[in-house]
Amino acid sequence: MIAHADTIPKQRHPLIAFILRWLLTTNHKEIGTLYLCLAFLLFFIGGAMAMVVRLELFQPGLQFTQPDFYNQMVTLHGLIMVFGAVMPAFVGLANWLVPLMIGAPDMALPRLNNFSFWILPFAFILLLSSMFMEGGAPNFGWTFYAPLSTTYGPPSTDYFILGVHLMGVSSVLGAINVMVTILNMRAPGMTLFRMPLFVWTWLITAFLLIMAMPVLAGAVTMMLTDRHFGTSFFEAAGGGDPVLFQHVFWFFGHPEVYIMILPGFGIASQIIPTFARKKLFGYHSMVYATVAIALLSFIVWGHHMFTSGMPLAAELFFMYATMLIAVPTGVKVFNWVATLWRGSITFETPMLFALGFVIMFTIGGFSGLMLALVPADFQYHDTFFVVAHFHYVLYPGAIFGTMAAVYYWLPKWSGRMYDERLGKIHFWTATIAVNLTFFPMHFSGLAGMPRRVVDYSIAFADFNIVSSIGAGLLGLTQILFLYIIVKALTSGEKVTDAQVWEGAEGLEWTLPSPAPLHSFHTPPEIEPDEAHAATDKA
Repeated sequence: MIAHADTIPKQRHPLIAFILRWLLTTNHKEIGTLYLCLAFLLFFIGGAMAMVVRLELFQPGLQFTQPDFYNQMVTLHGLIMVFGAVMPAFVGLANWLVPLMIGAPDMALPRLNNFSFWILPFAFILLLSSMFMEGGAPNFGWTFYAPLSTTYGPPSTDYFILGVHLMGVSSVLGAINVMVTILNMRAPGMTLFRMPLFVWTWLITAFLLIMAMPVLAGAVTMMLTDRHFGTSFFEAAGGGDPVLFQHVFWFFGHPEVYIMILPGFGIASQIIPTFARKKLFGYHSMVYATVAIALLSFIVWGHHMFTSGMPLAAELFFMYATMLIAVPTGVKVFNWVATLWRGSITFETPMLFALGFVIMFTIGGFSGLMLALVPADFQYHDTFFVVAHFHYVLYPGAIFGTMAAVYYWLPKWSGRMYDERLGKIHFWTATIAVNLTFFPMHFSGLAGMPRRVVDYSIAFADFNIVSSIGAGLLGLTQILFLYIIVKALTSGEKVTDAQVWEGAEGLEWTLPSPAPLHSFHTPPEIEPDEAHAATDKA
């Protein structure tokens, strides 16, 4: 019997097959890779915009840009780094690691997983395309305060609003997926208090995303109706209140800061015990501290608004609440240090980045306590001191955390080891560059240099020269990071052991290296140990 020609499956062109594979994939590892690649691309784009800012601030006077374009660069840099680099990178890590860590075969909602990723490229194409529109890109800062964004925003603001909506939809769908996966697909025997800390921090981050992102959607929807439909939510001339925008935005914005930090806490809590060859000190207190941080993050938003005419009682409340959030954060830092205490420590690249994260994040936390004090904040507000604080929290917290994770799990993902010598060079140059870039900003801010201003007094010139040189070096370290990853993937030494790192614990280290595309077809049985068995009974 001869088969009819139409019934014989046609071979697709290899390029089309490759594109369709990545376009339609529902595998958590491939979607995690897509998230990480997109985040890395947007990290470079956002970094290039930061370099424009630092080049302009290298010396007083107008050097390379006009004030309007400078403000566009500041705005897009913030938006792309927050929504395009940090958040997708952590979602990518969650996609890769959460199923492996809890013994699940995949994410709970694989098609939704694919959909939530592919929303993002379109959102950022919309945002970046605004640079080429009449009137230019949004120029009102990444916090897009009204009425700067409503009454005075360029026409491209509407594209920005649509882009933010799409980013929010992606984040909420991703958070639902992570939450459902963790709560319903854990391996038999893995109770909540036996989950790795990274899984715990992502479960709590998912709750924060679901609570906070709709508030942002409400804020940008009110912006849209103020711009086009005659409402006056934020227009004082129509009876609205511009300060209402600040309340709504920061009710989202402060949990957002912890959305960008908590997964980094989880990464450090996985890496430090491995290279200290000790169990994590105070596992339960770490979980409770993370929950406390998440809950408190919703009642401290007013510390961004001390100079907006807030009543004294509200200022006192937000000041004390903000200082209180330092307690669970301090518990975490204490537990990491206690884990290191008398450990058999080695300093591989992931450990270096984790230690850099702990030390520099703590510096950022101290300057945050300074900003929490109402009388002091009147001096610091809207100066480069705030920029220094924000970047000391986010760069070591989010970016160093992500880099630590990539170095730590890359051999498991790819089956190839990175170049350890180059990794250590990357860490030390990045650490020097971060401190060169952001530490002088404390001094220029204390001396009174306002942020988001294209020109400045000669009195601040020395600090800005040092910061700009540091920023240039920091940009070069990212190129080195890209080279290290490409070199590892193409010619790195092959890894054959399932447990890549001596002392590493967790289900992901029971899988072969590289991790197969489909894992845990049969859920692994978690053997109870005495400590956890006692806790579970209690």
